[in-house]
Amino acid sequence: MSLTAGIVGLPNVGKSTLFNAITKQNILAANYPFATIEPNVGIVTVPDERVDYLTEMYKPKKTIYATFEFTDIAGLVEGASKGEGLGNKFLSHIREVDAICEVVRCFNDSNITHVSGDIDPIRDAEIIDVELCLADLEVVEGRINRIGKKARLANDKDTLKEIELLEKIKENLEKNISPRNLKLSEEEKTILKPYNLLSIKPIIYVANVDENDINEDNEYVIKLKEYAKKENAEVVKISAKIEEELAELTEEEKREFLKDLGIEESGLDKLIKSSYKLLGLSTFLTAGTDEVRAWTYKNGMTAPQCAGIIHTDFEKGFIKAEVMSFKDLKEQGTELKVKEAGKLRLEGKDYIMQDGDICHFRFNV
Repeated sequence: MSLTAGIVGLPNVGKSTLFNAITKQNILAANYPFATIEPNVGIVTVPDERVDYLTEMYKPKKTIYATFEFTDIAGLVEGASKGEGLGNKFLSHIREVDAICEVVRCFNDSNITHVSGDIDPIRDAEIIDVELCLADLEVVEGRINRIGKKARLANDKDTLKEIELLEKIKENLEKNISPRNLKLSEEEKTILKPYNLLSIKPIIYVANVDENDINEDNEYVIKLKEYAKKENAEVVKISAKIEEELAELTEEEKREFLKDLGIEESGLDKLIKSSYKLLGLSTFLTAGTDEVRAWTYKNGMTAPQCAGIIHTDFEKGFIKAEVMSFKDLKEQGTELKVKEAGKLRLEGKDYIMQDGDICHFRFNV
């Protein structure tokens, strides 16, 4: 799955510090706008307790976790849709990602300048959201102006349907209502897909807090959560500073550090999992003494399609899939006991893969 989430935000909100921690890469994180100019891409592993459990069970020669791609994009400023700052570059880079992780500064620090002079998470979030809407409005208006009159004169039903939808989108964008918040049909989503609208992309708000606020929501986080409700969006709270420290530790040291902080899971792990879920991704597993592996698939994919992720021949020559759920394996304790309990299933070509399925594919090419 080549889906990616873009990390966006105003300058100096902690994007690059967060990205450094995510990928353990040493990207320039300077205290001035536009420290990141070209988008940086990093591959991260998706934390998965099921893979840990299967590794312990099978003692394989190799363990491979699912991976996920994050892109760090240059800081946006107000007026980006009109080319301010690195506006055009920012907007072109964000068009290439599938989901948005919008980092919002929710901490006070007089040593780190804020592009607007003071801390206001709602204003910051609105600046980005409005700029995305304005950029999309320009695209939509341009298309309506180019084909609207011609479509009406020709009475082209398909194009008229497209124009009608674009006018609905335009009307809402003018009110700063993102298409992601409209109840669009699958047909409407298909019509809009070629436009690659910025404001239709799913979003997570990332509240970057001071390390002292990691256990309880401060006033900024509370406000951001209220704002996110209208987007039906999740807010993931992180401390980029803590995550940067965690990135330098071993797994054992990391667990001890988190325990001392009074938290079970790092903010980054939560963000990776939430981003994975936001894009409609799930995991099926293969397990044995040679290898335990997590495979990423798009929700709704069939067994043959998932087999094709492993190798195209598996899909071409698909016969059946032997499937057991991770839950059943954990409950029963062994593959044999799963089989004896009648919970090892043979699934055919129409089977829709479920998250946590452990599979062995039968095929013949």
